[in-house]
Amino acid sequence: MTNVEKYMKDERWQKYGVRLKVIGQKERLPKTLQKAIERAEEITKDNNQLQLNLAVSYGGKWDILNAVKNIVKEGIEADQIDEKVIESHLSTAGMPVPDFIIRAGGEMRLSNFVLWQAAYSELYFSQKLWPEFTEQDLDEALAEFDRRTRRFGK
Repeated sequence: MTNVEKYMKDERWQKYGVRLKVIGQKERLPKTLQKAIERAEEITKDNNQLQLNLAVSYGGKWDILNAVKNIVKEGIEADQIDEKVIESHLSTAGMPVPDFIIRAGGEMRLSNFVLWQAAYSELYFSQKLWPEFTEQDLDEALAEFDRRTRRFGK
């Protein structure tokens, strides 16, 4: 049993109903890690209270390009392609889009992260680097989100 398997079999994953989903170019990872990810996802596949998404070797441009390639491979005609078709081919298919994205580290950009999915997400930029981002900083970010009126492009 690998360390990943031991970790994933921790009773808290079941107790709190956490499902693991890893998105990204998993084929670029070592085979042993790919297998460990598959086993971890399998162990938690029936959990439905919380979903933990890990982006590993992930990029938003790659995700959109990969979706288009898969649509072409499936032979879907151009006039049949709409937002729902593209969304169903992204690595995040079936997951809710993010309501709120916190960008730590003082950068004022998305850095190729969930580009399609972030279209109507509220963005929050923090000067602090992620390791220094505290619970108080999170509370401040959430308070800011709570003050906003979401318009979803309208």
